[in-house]
Amino acid sequence: MPATGYDPRRGRWIPWAFVGGFLVVFGVNGLLIYFAITTFTGVTVPRAYEQGRHYDTVIAEAARQDALGWRTVVTYAGGQLSVVALDREGHPVPGRIEGVLRRPLEGVDVALSFGPRGSGRWAAEVQPPERGQWEARLTLFGPHETPFDIRHRVLVP
Repeated sequence: MPATGYDPRRGRWIPWAFVGGFLVVFGVNGLLIYFAITTFTGVTVPRAYEQGRHYDTVIAEAARQDALGWRTVVTYAGGQLSVVALDREGHPVPGRIEGVLRRPLEGVDVALSFGPRGSGRWAAEVQPPERGQWEARLTLFGPHETPFDIRHRVLVP
């Protein structure tokens, strides 16, 4: 009989290669599932579902603020957070400002105490405990205590 060159022992590894490939896929998927469940959820506000159901009030509040026509400029330099507020015609908006400087992910708040600097200007001395990105969450109470929310990202060198 002529030799055909077929050896049944030669191809025994092929099924094990498929099994090994599937084990790698299952292992990687398991690792991804573990990290997806145990790390940051992405929810940064409590009761996000309830807040989402009241989103129409958020839209109405944004429309109210847009109708005011106020513009604000927030700057941070030399340990001082400054705010300038102007109305639609470019005149200074009188009032007072309250707020905090917040670290977006950690939720660390630094209280701010603003003092008037005249002509729609306010300033607060602040030394954040860490460098990096912060968010100024401020409320300007203008004429007749009309609230105006200000959100501005601040980079602390």
